[in-house]
Amino acid sequence: MHPGSLLACRNCDTLHAAVPLEPGGMATCSCCGYVLYRRSRFSLAFWSAFTLAALMVFAIANLFPIAQLTILGKTVNATFIGSLWFTWQQGDYVLSIMTGLVGFWFPFTQLCFLFWALGCIHKRGLPHDFAFAMRLYHAVLPWSMVPVLMLGIIVAIVKLAGLATLQPGPGIWAFGVLTFMLTALSRLDSERIWGYAEEAGLAPVAQYPGTASEAMAACEVCGYVQPIHPEAESDDCQRCNAVLHRRKPNMGARVWALLIAASIVYIPANVLPMMEIRSTLGQSNHTILGGVLELWRLGSWDLAVIVFVASIVVPITKLLALIVLMLGRRWRGRQVQRQRTRLYELVEFIGQWSMLDVFVVVLLAAIANFPGVSQIIAGPAAVSFGMVVVLTMLAAMSYDPRTGWDRREPAESE
Repeated sequence: MHPGSLLACRNCDTLHAAVPLEPGGMATCSCCGYVLYRRSRFSLAFWSAFTLAALMVFAIANLFPIAQLTILGKTVNATFIGSLWFTWQQGDYVLSIMTGLVGFWFPFTQLCFLFWALGCIHKRGLPHDFAFAMRLYHAVLPWSMVPVLMLGIIVAIVKLAGLATLQPGPGIWAFGVLTFMLTALSRLDSERIWGYAEEAGLAPVAQYPGTASEAMAACEVCGYVQPIHPEAESDDCQRCNAVLHRRKPNMGARVWALLIAASIVYIPANVLPMMEIRSTLGQSNHTILGGVLELWRLGSWDLAVIVFVASIVVPITKLLALIVLMLGRRWRGRQVQRQRTRLYELVEFIGQWSMLDVFVVVLLAAIANFPGVSQIIAGPAAVSFGMVVVLTMLAAMSYDPRTGWDRREPAESE
């Protein structure tokens, strides 16, 4: 971040001037405590090389087998891409597209765009389509779910370990490494990349124009603070051309609509079977809670707790937390509003982990595909549960925590 650059807190909209930081340091908002920006210990060249290494590991993770399963002399080598293709062949098109986007295409897009953007800054030249690429990168980043996929792979392997001879493949180790690499790279969001461009002198730096803070707005994509007409519903960012809003439009209607839709879809997601198991012993259906109980029965109580938290506790927590945030919007002091802000940050953090069971079903169906001996078919609850994840994440993205801080008294704004 360029020293002296004007920036606004994403949670309370308080304006700050960037200050120099030591490597590893971070600057927090004086009003709500939100982390405004960090100073990396590593150089731009390091992050470029690290991203290139992540792309190589990504290729290994998706091209090499995750596991090899053998039953009665029959062997299956399962890859994640093969699992997606198998799900498509079974006619579960929505499920295949949904898991393919969040498990493969969005992470791949994240890495490609990040490597390209860092290379442009390193070469000291931003092409004309740099702003468009960063808008796309900003939209894709929250939906990259490789860490959730990795946990799903572990759960699927544990479930099948007692049914046949199972040998982990090189893909699972690559996914493990990729999880840590993408977790580190997730800090390089679009605003951080524009900050690197500022430091390199390739992007304009926001300066305080002398107007009131109510007439200023910060771009969600690049963080550029600029004047906006108070009565204008939207405008275009002067730096990246993203649609600029001082506050998210129609927040109440959008959040409530998405929460109601998610609550409705959550019922069939729990009542209908998540997967159907066919074997020589017969046929059985398993709901989400049934899968948790099966893991507990197999002795994997730790994974049973993880799946229970990810599939039952997290979706309910997201729904209840967002309802509380929408109902409790009256100003009750700075400390209470800080607690609400932390609650919103928690909702954002746990948002994608509910996708765990959906990944598990897709992987199990592909790995345990032995017609006449053992087969696992994705149930109707898989798509419903995936829709719950999508709707709750969209609801969290539609919520604007700054509106709570707008209700404070003028005396408390100082």
